[in-house]
Amino acid sequence: MQRRDFLKAAAATAAGASSLNATSLISDNLMSDTPAKMSASHFGAIKGLVKNGKFEGVLDASEIDFYPVSLTQGVVARTYDQTRIARPSVRKGYLEKGYQSDKSMRGKDEWVEISWEQAFKLVADELKRVNKEYGGSAIYGGSYGWYSVGSVNNPQTLLGRMLNIIGGYTTRTLNYSQHAISAITPHVAGSDEGNSLVTAWPVILKNTEVVVIWGADPINTNQIAWGVADHESYIYFRKLKEQMKKRGIKVITIDPVYNNTANYLNSEHIFVNPTTDVAMMMAICYEMMNAGVADEKFLKKYTSGSEQFIAYLKGESEDKVVKNAAWAAKICGVSEADIINLAKIFGSKRTMLMGGWGPQRAHHGEQFHWMMITLAAFIGQIGLPGGGYGFGYHYSDGGCPSPAAPNGSALALASGSATTSTAFPGLGAIGIVPSTEGEWKNRSNIAIPVSRILDCINNPDKEVDFNCKKITYPTIKMAYWAGGNPFHHAPDTNLMAKTFEKLDTFIVQDCFWTASARMADIVLPATTEQERDDITKSHTNKFIIAMHKIAEPYEQAKNDYQIYCGILKEFGDKEYMAFSEGKSEMDWIKQFYNASKKKGDDAKLGMPSFEEFWAKGYVEFKVPPHAHEYVTMAEYRKNPIINRLGTPSGKFEILSKKIAKAAYDDCKAHPTWMEPMEWLGDVEKTKKYPLNLVTPHPKYRLHSQLNNTWLRNIEEVQGREPVWMHPDDAKARGLENGDVVRIFNDRGQTLAGLIVTKNVKQGVVRMQEGSWWDPDKNGLCRHGNVNVLIPNEPTSSLAMGNQATALVQIEKFEGELPSLEVFSQPKFAKKG
Repeated sequence: MQRRDFLKAAAATAAGASSLNATSLISDNLMSDTPAKMSASHFGAIKGLVKNGKFEGVLDASEIDFYPVSLTQGVVARTYDQTRIARPSVRKGYLEKGYQSDKSMRGKDEWVEISWEQAFKLVADELKRVNKEYGGSAIYGGSYGWYSVGSVNNPQTLLGRMLNIIGGYTTRTLNYSQHAISAITPHVAGSDEGNSLVTAWPVILKNTEVVVIWGADPINTNQIAWGVADHESYIYFRKLKEQMKKRGIKVITIDPVYNNTANYLNSEHIFVNPTTDVAMMMAICYEMMNAGVADEKFLKKYTSGSEQFIAYLKGESEDKVVKNAAWAAKICGVSEADIINLAKIFGSKRTMLMGGWGPQRAHHGEQFHWMMITLAAFIGQIGLPGGGYGFGYHYSDGGCPSPAAPNGSALALASGSATTSTAFPGLGAIGIVPSTEGEWKNRSNIAIPVSRILDCINNPDKEVDFNCKKITYPTIKMAYWAGGNPFHHAPDTNLMAKTFEKLDTFIVQDCFWTASARMADIVLPATTEQERDDITKSHTNKFIIAMHKIAEPYEQAKNDYQIYCGILKEFGDKEYMAFSEGKSEMDWIKQFYNASKKKGDDAKLGMPSFEEFWAKGYVEFKVPPHAHEYVTMAEYRKNPIINRLGTPSGKFEILSKKIAKAAYDDCKAHPTWMEPMEWLGDVEKTKKYPLNLVTPHPKYRLHSQLNNTWLRNIEEVQGREPVWMHPDDAKARGLENGDVVRIFNDRGQTLAGLIVTKNVKQGVVRMQEGSWWDPDKNGLCRHGNVNVLIPNEPTSSLAMGNQATALVQIEKFEGELPSLEVFSQPKFAKKG
């Protein structure tokens, strides 16, 4: 399909935020040389079409994708994009002087293409040098990113395996997506509630009377999954919409933006000031008590510390402020009447609180989910069918009934121990043959909070608080990044560029000339997921999927597995064998499948042979009936003595003695309203920067993935990332729809294309994260990378998480509009 044809078809999708983006788009005249080949991506399974030896199109894999989305078109578009990395490349200054080169030339220097033999030796020699001079902890291999769903060629898991073998490394813990929630909820509910199973959709459709979607846009974000999305959640959201009419289910969305989900469901919407949700929830709890509808019996039986928290709400302790609706209305911008009304509704109806992850990416972000669990406890319906809370409905088909498929877990980068079930078994520290067993298998590596990498580089040997413990930052001399784009996901991009100048060497292994690759010293070209064989699974465990190689690698790109093997051969046969165990990539694919088949055979699931699986392209697992009836915390509610939670008290801890003992100023013993570092209520800061920026997930990409395809043309304004602004705010600045504007604060500045709309709250501006960074000589991002504006300050001493909001000002951009450079090849030195 030609781009113009797709854009016509997509016009309706772009114009109406309510669209599910689901479509099967393929040119009628595209004749494939071979039958369609099954593969997969974070956007769902696909069937690839080959013409003249190239990947030319996709068909919906409707056998294993309930509701295919249009993002899969980007998988084709990026394969031969002009940003592809063709050959191993080295920054000119680094090739001449190595780690002693001028680091300020990163992003400015010319590039020199070299052979793979030279690249393998150059990388291996630098790894050896840093290990010898500083130790393994000086190498940061916490490579983070969403690139691959493949299990064998997962670049980050393989990187950890390689670095462990050669001496260890510094890794990362937690993630940018749910940093604060993963740190706080184990203290509150005894488990990481960001990854916990949520009540099944059939239970909600049958029992829930009020659905509250708070700080989430599941119609948008369920397009993607950490594993492979199968998009069944869209069927359930359609059923929810039907039940709103048939059974009278009330849906309330609470967000600073009237988003895709609110539009699709035509829900009641409440605009709230960014980062003030905690105050609003506290007032709801207070007004529930005031109206006599708070569940005191539940609080007494199933929670710990409610008495102290109630005293705080009543103003009888600490700040002596009564947390009623009148108090909260001044903070959150929601009327006193609306808050009181919500308290009455929650206290009288079976209510499900669906909390997103966005609100915890803020200063004091830990408080949002702690307070939402507390609010659910005041409502008293946790463990009842259709009541309580859930933090996974916006992500990876959360709530869809799923089987417990016989595949294993991803392996941790640091030690090889099992972590979560969000991916098929990766190539970590498994199956070590006796001749190659060594200390690396059980090596203990330093792990720093993922969003604190800049702090770590800038403050070697500094002791800091983290999650009720103390950690000491190691000295980092080298970073090796594979399958990720840190110059997208780290806050304060300009600070990152300056900080990375302190590294001796920065290596990037990727398919594309991203901003991160352009800022590196050595760049290694990797194949895309569709240029290699692999194996994976759907996020919901319903399918194991064969990832067939659709097309030959682009130019000299190599599979990630091959790249690491090539580097380790420079160390010696012992290291190479420890990594590969003498197996090819297909050997590993077969081993992963057959390990699952053994589990399946033991459970009498009747899985086919590997050959049959590979030929068909997938194996399906049936969903057991009881999965349709799953209710979160049901067993705990039935018997809280036998089914204790994993907290010290065995109950929901509204007050945590462990956190109290840590004595943090920025994360108290119970949920607490603390003014964020930048918010609309700050009278002094808003004089200079009066607009509150929010940065949700994009609609036509996955973070920065697919931004180098024509999909960006659906939304961009004059080639710039769009920013939404309320009409009153635009009028006050003399701005009109379609203007190119400059967004700025003390941290940085970026251009954007203005969209004037009432779908954003007055005083708030919305700009999606993930646009590729394209700075000019003065530091102005010409394209629209929002992270140049976001502070690098941690959420608190507890989670040490990342923020995603900021105060900014906006003005019309005057002068000639600069051309973009980031979507073309960088400058290469002339040969000869």
